Order: sequence, then C-alpha cells, then structure tokens
Amino acid sequence: MPHDSPPMPANKLVSIRLQVNGQPVETALPPSTLLVDLLREQLGLTGTHQGCDTAQCGACTVLVNGAATKSCNVLAVQLDGASVVSIEGLEAADGSLHPMQQAFGRHHALQCGFCTPGMVMRGVAMAAEGVPAQALAVSCALSGNLCRCTGYRGIVNAVCEGLQQMRARSPGGVAA
Repeated sequence: MPHDSPPMPANKLVSIRLQVNGQPVETALPPSTLLVDLLREQLGLTGTHQGCDTAQCGACTVLVNGAATKSCNVLAVQLDGASVVSIEGLEAADGSLHPMQQAFGRHHALQCGFCTPGMVMRGVAMAAEGVPAQALAVSCALSGNLCRCTGYRGIVNAVCEGLQQMRARSPGGVAA
C-alpha cells in the first residue's frame, strides 16, 4: 500500500517567490490559490480575465517562463521561482504598447475585448514557439483561445502582423 502524504490543512499558508511583470513578488497564500486569483485578487492585475474556469477559453492566458499558460488551471504555489508576465507586463517603460497590442488595434481584432488579453498573450508566445506568421499556422496555434464576437479574421491578421513586427525588432524572434 503506497504511503500518501496527509492533506495540508485548508487554513495553512504557503510562501512563494516569483517575478510578476519583472517585479519580485513574495507572498503567502492558501495552497489552493489559482494563478488567476493571485494576479487578479492579490496583485490587482485585472487585465487577465477569468472566463470558463476550465482552461477551455484562454481568456486567462499569461506567460510563465515565456510559455503561454492558462492561469485558471495552475496553482500559484506550483510557480515558486517562476517568471510570470500578464498583459500589463507588455507595456514598454515609455508607456507604449507592445507590437502585438498595436497590431490588434490596427486590425480591429477586438469587439467586447474580453478575450483580447488572452489572445494577445497567446500571440506573443507564438514568437518563441516559432509559429510562422501565416494565417493557417496562427489559426491552429490559437485553437485553445475562444472569441465569441469577432469571427477571428482580425485576430489572425493581427497576430500575423504582430509576429512579423516582433521578429523584425528582434531577429531571435521573442523580444518586444
């Protein structure tokens, strides 16, 4: 019979350290706290939207160590030592928008805006993944992010342009 660890008391807090949008964060939280709740409730970063709570819609997508991650599906304590970037972390020091955000504006790739932060973050992650700036490849890579308003054409065009802009600024492909 395998030995299982006893369950942690619900009122026990766990301390974690991580980088959020380039800033060190040290906090104590219940072990059941989701990353989306840490970002929104504790850190006040409400640009990350909480949609389906089942990792189906992608509205809560952030970057964890550079990879697109649905923050409603990850416990914050799992990220001790990690780097997290939310939509707020894309803004440049001078206040200008990230190339992916600019492309979304140029292509009118939003209507209600609820899915937009997750779509933008997913688009940014595609640069590191080597997704080609081509409609079919981008459409496939966006398959885990849902939009109920736009019909996707503007989003796909925006991500293609954003990828081109990101790659033009940084031949390695990832930097803003």
